[in-house]
Order: sequence, then structure tokens, then C-alpha cells
Amino acid sequence: WGLFLLAAALGATAATRCPAPCVCDNLRAHVLCLNGSLTAIPDTIPELTRKLDLRGNSFMVIPAGAFLATPYLTHLDLRHCKVERLEEGAFRGLGRLVYLNLASNGIALLYQESLDGLFSLQQLILEGNRIEEIQLGAFGHLASLSVLDLRANALVYLPDMIFQGLQVLRWLRLSHNALHVLGTEAFAALPALRRLSLDHNELQALPGKALARLDGATRLDLGHNPITYVAEEALAMASLRHLFLDHAFLQDVAPDAFARSPQLRILDLRENQLQGLPPLAGAGGLVRVSLDGNPLLCSCLLRPFHKWLARARVQAEGACAAPPALRGRSLNSLKSPEMRCSRLQPPPSPTTPPEQPSSAGSRQCPRGCVCSPDFHHGSCENRDLREIPRDFPEDTQLLDLRRNPFRTVPPDAFPGLKELVSLHLQSCSIRELQPGALRGLESLVYLYLTNNHLSTLAAAAFEGAPQLAYLDLDHNAFTRVPADTFHLLPNLISLHLQHNTIRELVEGDLAGARGLRWLYLAGNAIRHIAPAALAPTKMLEKLQLEGNHLSEVPTAALRGLPALSELKLSRNPIKHMGDGVFLPVASSLQHLYLDNMGLEQISRHAFTGLGPKIRSLYLESNKMSNIPDMSNFTGLEILNLQDVPFHCDCQLLPLHRWINKLNLCVGATCGSPAEAQGLKVKLSTAFQTCPGWGQGEAEETNPNKTKAASKPSKKKRLGKSPARGFSKSRA
Repeated sequence: WGLFLLAAALGATAATRCPAPCVCDNLRAHVLCLNGSLTAIPDTIPELTRKLDLRGNSFMVIPAGAFLATPYLTHLDLRHCKVERLEEGAFRGLGRLVYLNLASNGIALLYQESLDGLFSLQQLILEGNRIEEIQLGAFGHLASLSVLDLRANALVYLPDMIFQGLQVLRWLRLSHNALHVLGTEAFAALPALRRLSLDHNELQALPGKALARLDGATRLDLGHNPITYVAEEALAMASLRHLFLDHAFLQDVAPDAFARSPQLRILDLRENQLQGLPPLAGAGGLVRVSLDGNPLLCSCLLRPFHKWLARARVQAEGACAAPPALRGRSLNSLKSPEMRCSRLQPPPSPTTPPEQPSSAGSRQCPRGCVCSPDFHHGSCENRDLREIPRDFPEDTQLLDLRRNPFRTVPPDAFPGLKELVSLHLQSCSIRELQPGALRGLESLVYLYLTNNHLSTLAAAAFEGAPQLAYLDLDHNAFTRVPADTFHLLPNLISLHLQHNTIRELVEGDLAGARGLRWLYLAGNAIRHIAPAALAPTKMLEKLQLEGNHLSEVPTAALRGLPALSELKLSRNPIKHMGDGVFLPVASSLQHLYLDNMGLEQISRHAFTGLGPKIRSLYLESNKMSNIPDMSNFTGLEILNLQDVPFHCDCQLLPLHRWINKLNLCVGATCGSPAEAQGLKVKLSTAFQTCPGWGQGEAEETNPNKTKAASKPSKKKRLGKSPARGFSKSRA
């Protein structure tokens, strides 16, 4: 009765108050204002609204008290709304809100009171913003929060007690940031945390002191960090069961590295530089060690580890890289006598850490800057400096010079910093990197030049920085890719050139970028990609081209990219899609983004070659009325068909049948004919008069009628469904 009164009240109110660009579902108390031109939160949203979806608008700022008129909200979606600032008290009054999604915006700073009033909030999604700073106390009012997603931001360090107030948080996601320093008490206020994701950051050592505060955490993701060594008793996490240290730079692990994590069951060390491991003392509960992708030397030096595996009954995954006679042999298949040593090889010895760097010398910290000898971290952020300061300690590994008006980076700007790994020069009004600017930075891996005024790059600017792997040039003034730059960067993995004004990609633009894996070109003005423009990047895995001016799929340019797994073409004005447009990457493609393009027609054979490997397909917010057969997409985990005006006649019957078999929420609705408009394709009765509508559909709509005949065997019921997982699109 209460729900009936709520729906009735909302219906009466919505009839007169539903904002013009929005759609109000009175019965479910939902309001949708998608992909519009709203620049302010509408003040005429029905008061009793419970779910409000504002994706794809242009709010820029969420002012204080923006939602005071809708105090009954439980779900609020503000993705892709160009939000740059959350004023203090922005969500005040939303005491019933349990889900808040602010992903894919431009937020750079979380103020102390930005999230005030959200004491019932359970999920907070801030993925894909530009958050560089979180003020202490920002999460102090979120006493019910269980999931905090801060992936893909610009966080460099976490101060002590930054997460204070999150007493019931269970999963903290910090992947894909630039984290280099963690305060020893950074996680001290998280008693309920069970999972911590720190992968894809810049941690150069296991942050053992910070992690020791997480007594209840059972899973820790630290992969894709430049960690070279795991020291003695480096990890003291009493409940840890799953540890991921894959794709790092590990060269050695101490024998008792995990002795203080007695519950450890799974240890993932894939794709490192390990030639072997010692017996892991104290890791008595270990069940599996993954060593695939390491250059394992299966000589007598590996015998102690091999014997320990058998004695402790630990399963090992990995294969020998040497000697030649054993190359390719799995660890589990080896016999001790086969692992021989030549006369030139030394006998096994206890693991010792890599040689430590020499003393930092007598250098102090430049005036006005802050240097942390414990973390090898220097910072002169926002000090109104006109010239780059010198005389930082020689063992400095991270240097933060953001928000200073340098305008130019002169030759030899960073003398003596041979150990510098990460350099932050964002928002420094830089117009030029002079030749030799980075000379001497022989350990530099990360260079951030976001939000400057660069329009060209001299190749000689990168001379002397051969280890550079991550180059971020987003939000500059490039009108073309800075060609001839990459020959001096043989280790470049990731290149960001988003939100510039690049108009085309031509042959030679990426010459020398042989190891490039991730190329980000979103938000430019690209109209054309030459067939050979991407040819040098044969290892490319991720290509993001969303928000450009492409009028067709660049099929010819995709040839020769055998590893491409993700392709984003969202928000390009591609109206028609012809046959076989993805055929060059059909054998590797897993994630395909074709949303918000105004797509009107997809050819019957457009997806030729694509099939079970496709895991996610985004087609929402387009204009086509039908889509080709995708029945062989058996590996789908995400399929988004929202806001597509499907014409629900007999030609759509195959899609209707296929959707009914999927264990996914796809959001497909009928746009026509008039009698079916707004109905779910999955549930529409418009197909019941179609030729071929038969016993199968009858059983789906009336399962009780043929329950005995249609009941599957127990084995089939427990088998793998055609597509699994939870779709990001909601019906």
C-alpha cells in the first residue's frame, strides 16, 4: 500500500513536473535525462523520484544543495557529464542514496565536504576522472560505504588516514593511478576491508608498513607495478589468501618474504624477470604459484625450490626458458637429476637483495620544496616557480612539479637524477621541451605533461631517457602526432594524446613505436587514418578513438594489429557499417565500443569473423532499427542495447529469441511500431503473429504448461551458460 501511494503521488506530480528533455517512469519512480544538453540539475524533477539517470549531460559543476528537491533518491547516475567540481554540500539531503556513479568526468579534487550527507551510500564510483588530491575527511561521512572505485585517476600518493570514516568498506579500487608513495597509516581506518586493488601504479617496493594495517584483507592486487624485489617479511597480512604480483619487474624474492602472511593460498608472479625462486619459508598454506612468462633457469640452482614444491604439495605453473635442453618443459614435469649445473655456475646461495643505490650525497632540498628521504620523493607543487629547481637529492625517484608556470624545459633540466622514475609536469604552461631536456634521466619510466601548451616535440628532447614507458600528453595543443619522436623511446608502452586537435594519422607518425601497447587518441578531431599509420605498432592491444570525426570504421588501418583486444569508436559520426569492417582484428578483439555514434545501419555481415572471443559490445544510443545475427557471440559478458529504436516486427524475431537465451540485462526496447513503442524487445508480444513463432516461444512464455517436457537434466542445468556475468547496462 505504501508503494502504491508512492507511485500514485509520483504519477500525479510527474504529470506536471517532468522536465522537458527527460522521461519519467511514474510506476517505478525512475527519471531518465540521457545524453541531452542540460547544463544544470533540473529543479522540476518529481520529488518522490528514487532513481535518477543524468548520463551524458554537461553540468561542469555540481553546486551545493543541487538535489535538495529530490530527497528520496536511492540511485544517481552522473557518468559522462563533464563534471569538474563537486562543491561542498553538493549531495546534502540525499540521506537515502545507496548508489552514486560519477565515472568518466573531469573531477580533479575531492573537498572535505563534497560528499557530505551521504550516510546511507553503499557504492561510490569515481573511475576515470582526474583526481589528484583528496582532502582529509572527504570520506568521513560515508559510514555505510562498501565499495569505493577510484580507478584511472591521477593519484600520486596517499597520506595517512585518508580513508578515515569508511568503517564497513570491503573493496577499495585504486588501479590505474600514478601511486608511488603510501603513508604508513593510509589504510589504518579500514577495519572491514577484504579486497585492495593497487595494480597498474608506480609502486617500486612492496608498501609493507601500510599494508600491515589490513588485518582482514584476503585479496591484494599489485600487478603492473615496477617492483623489482620482495624483501624479508615484506608482507604481514594475517588474512591474505590471494596475492597478485604479475607483470611487474621482479628479479628476486626473499625466502621468508611471505612468512608473516600464513593464510596465503594463491601467489601470482606471472610475467616478471625471475630466473627462479628460493623455498618460501613460512608459506605453509600455499596451494599454487604462477610463474608463467618468467625466464626460468632450470639448473641446479632451482633444485631447492623444486624440492620444496614437492614437499609442500604446491602446484607450480611455469616453464623453463633455459638451458636449451629443457626449454619449454613445465616445472611439474621436471626431475631433480635433470636440473644440472655447469662448472661455471655457482652453487645455490641464499637470496640477497639487488645492490642498493649509493648514498644520496650531500644534496639538500631546493628552497620552497619538500623532500622525503624515506620515500625518495620531492615536491614543489603549485609554488609559482618560473624555473625548474635543481639540487634535489640524487636518490629522488618521484619528482612532483605540477602547477608551476615554467613555460619551457631547458637542456639538462634535471642534473644528477639518474634514479628518477616518475616526473610530473602537469599544468606548467609548458610550450617547449628543448633538445636534451631529459638528458641523464636514465631510469625515467613515467612522464606526465598533461594540461600544457605543447604543439610540437623535438625528438632530441628525449635523448638520454631510454627507459620511458608511459608518456602522457593529454590536453595540449597538438594538431598532429609528434612524428620522429619515438625512435629514441624503444620501451614506450603507453601513449596518451587525448583532447588535442589532431586531424589525421598519416604513415610515419608512429615510426619507432614498436613496443606500444596502449594508444589513447580520444577527444581529437581525427577524420582520417591512413592504411599504414598504425603499421609500426604491431603489439598494440588497446586503441581508443572515441569522440573524433571518423565517418567510417578505419578497417585498412587495423590490418597488421594481431594483438588488438580493445577498440573504442564511440561518439564518432559513423552512420553506416559495411561488411567485414572488423575482419582484420577479428581473431583478437574482445571489447568493442560502438555507442553514441548516430549509427543508422549495420550491414548483415558487418561482424563477420567476430565470435566467441567478444566479451563486451556497446551499441547503446544509436539509430538503427535492427542488428545483424550475433548468435555466435557466446562469450559475451556485457551487451548494451539501450536507447536503440528497434522496429519490433517479424524481421526482429531472431534478435528477440537470442536475447531471451542470454543471461544478460541488455536494455533493448522497441521504438516502433506505435503499439510496441517503449516495450522491452525481450518481453514484447509483437512477435507472436510471426511465421515460425512456435513451440519454443510458447514454452518460454508459459513454462508451467510443459514443465515436465522442458525440464533440463541436472548436468545441463549446472553447465556453462552461453554468456555470463553482470552487464554494466541496466534495463
